[in-house]
Amino acid sequence: MAPRRMETKPVIFCLKSLLLLYCFIFWVTGVVLLSVGLWWRFMLGPYMLLISSAPSNGPYILTGTGVAIVLFGLFGCFATCRGRPWMLKLYAVFLSLVFMTELIAGISGFIFRHEIKGTFLTTFSEAVMRYDGRDDRSLAVDGVQRRLQCCGVYNYTSWFSSVYFPVGGVPASCCVTFSDCSVSDLKNATLAARKVHNQGCYELVTSFIESNMGIIAGVTFGIAFSQLIGASLACCLSRFINANQYEMV
Repeated sequence: MAPRRMETKPVIFCLKSLLLLYCFIFWVTGVVLLSVGLWWRFMLGPYMLLISSAPSNGPYILTGTGVAIVLFGLFGCFATCRGRPWMLKLYAVFLSLVFMTELIAGISGFIFRHEIKGTFLTTFSEAVMRYDGRDDRSLAVDGVQRRLQCCGVYNYTSWFSSVYFPVGGVPASCCVTFSDCSVSDLKNATLAARKVHNQGCYELVTSFIESNMGIIAGVTFGIAFSQLIGASLACCLSRFINANQYEMV
């Protein structure tokens, strides 16, 4: 029995090292998710008003998931160092649950991407129609037009039917050069065409989603399936410890 135990020690040490490395990477992904959730909540909050008419739970889900992964990442390191089979099995179960959750979320996002685009079109069009330059949605519209260098839903003519156009014309956030735009120019449909960006925001956003959908899906599924590696390592280490009555120092 003793020679067999000595032979398995290098295998267990290798599994332990790999699992500790995986736990650290898993912990880092939790920190990243937590950071993205907080960034989404505090920096992208206003822009979410253009995607959904109701407050989004996305930031809270990401933040909560990040916290859970950070805690279980630490638990995985502790379980690996202690070498307790029941801890390792519990860690493997958690990784399996994370895998299934990420897989379902990734598939749902890919399937319902057209619904997401439709919701954005409806909400953004409504925000343009009711734009007043002061409320949160109006400020979000200005932010999108400045950052993406776009104007209106399909193009600058989307503003002609808005309640704001008779008062202020096309918003200044559409201007190519802010110093070259005057209120009188923006109220004139002919002059405004030469002063503002001609591409619509909806086309830019949807083309970005379509062109990057493959990358987003690949990264999502890659991260999801990486959980199976951690679960397999945890189960293998647990099995070796049980079979050989290995005592961690």
